[in-house]
Amino acid sequence: MAGAAPITHDVLTIPRKIPGGLPNLIGMSRAEMRDALIEIGTPEKQAKMRVGQIWQWIYVWGMRDFDEMTNLSKDYRAKLSEHFAISLPEVVTRDVSNDGTRKYLVRIAGGHEVEVVYIPETDRGTLCISSQVGCTLTCSFCHTGTQKLVRNLTAGEIIGQVMLVRDDLGEWPEQGAPKDEQRLLSNIVLMGMGEPLYNFERVRDAMKIAMDPEGLSLSRRRITLSTSGVVPEIARTADEIGCMLAVSFHATTDDVRDTLVPINKKWNIEELLAALRAYPRLSNSERITFEYVMLDGVNDSDADAHRLVKLIDGIPAKINLIPFNEWPGAPYKRSSNNRIRAFADIIYNAGYASPIRKPRGEDIMAACGQLKSATERARKSRAEIARDAGV
Repeated sequence: MAGAAPITHDVLTIPRKIPGGLPNLIGMSRAEMRDALIEIGTPEKQAKMRVGQIWQWIYVWGMRDFDEMTNLSKDYRAKLSEHFAISLPEVVTRDVSNDGTRKYLVRIAGGHEVEVVYIPETDRGTLCISSQVGCTLTCSFCHTGTQKLVRNLTAGEIIGQVMLVRDDLGEWPEQGAPKDEQRLLSNIVLMGMGEPLYNFERVRDAMKIAMDPEGLSLSRRRITLSTSGVVPEIARTADEIGCMLAVSFHATTDDVRDTLVPINKKWNIEELLAALRAYPRLSNSERITFEYVMLDGVNDSDADAHRLVKLIDGIPAKINLIPFNEWPGAPYKRSSNNRIRAFADIIYNAGYASPIRKPRGEDIMAACGQLKSATERARKSRAEIARDAGV
């Protein structure tokens, strides 16, 4: 495209290993941090105040050096440095798309890697974060889902993704500066690698840190958790996190959804919709988002659209239509633009918002369902080259 900005690929070496295996303050809840401070000798009467001071340094000002926490005594700062670390995951590479989307390959403890995507828009900046290394769901249209589950991320590794992107955006305010509501990173979506509700407690704890009014201070309505349909945890999401809910729906019959989203064999469409109708926060102002990937000849007929409208009847909802992001070897093709528009019109005429998601970051494999794929292909290619060369 003439005049388009070039794709950039930065190899970043930002060592953030925790020295000496010290406990990491990032990811601790306030209660956990209080207990940890008391354990190193902080008087109980002072512990709550100390947590508040340290919390603000970490989550308001983005401070990583205890020596810079100037409202703490020099001796106390030395004690903190001796017993704790303030450490983020390591950024390995950063890719920047023609459209401004940024994709980060992030290394966590054990050398495992996840990907994080930042999507800038005119009225917001959305960060797509991961909750697991790999995925157990094996959704057939999703390249991310072809990777085996390695482990759950910790709360610190989840909230650390938010913090490292704030680092890259230069968005930590100067100390003493007035609060700025115009954020580059204004929204979080748990739509990266993994099923968030299979890592519920750690996701919950990380999002409580994100929402803490004396820290990162993101509104719960600016956080969206996407699930493929882990029915037993849906009500718990409303009660214990309180964020917005999205559902990877993608089909209007159990036969098709069993193939596209195999978790449907455990909790079928009827059970999933019953849980959504009972969602404690459900209202016209807090609608559930149904994500629906458009697959040519699979789930994109007029009959599918009419069935979808009938299935979600009575649920305050919007339907995000997602043009399939193709990947090498994918068993599906993207529905045509005309087919997607016709599908959207049926949904819209039934009274539901039906935005068609504009693919972002496709040129750097950062679009929905593509995360980590390019990295794994590159690693495989290097291995094949080495094998062929007899190395």
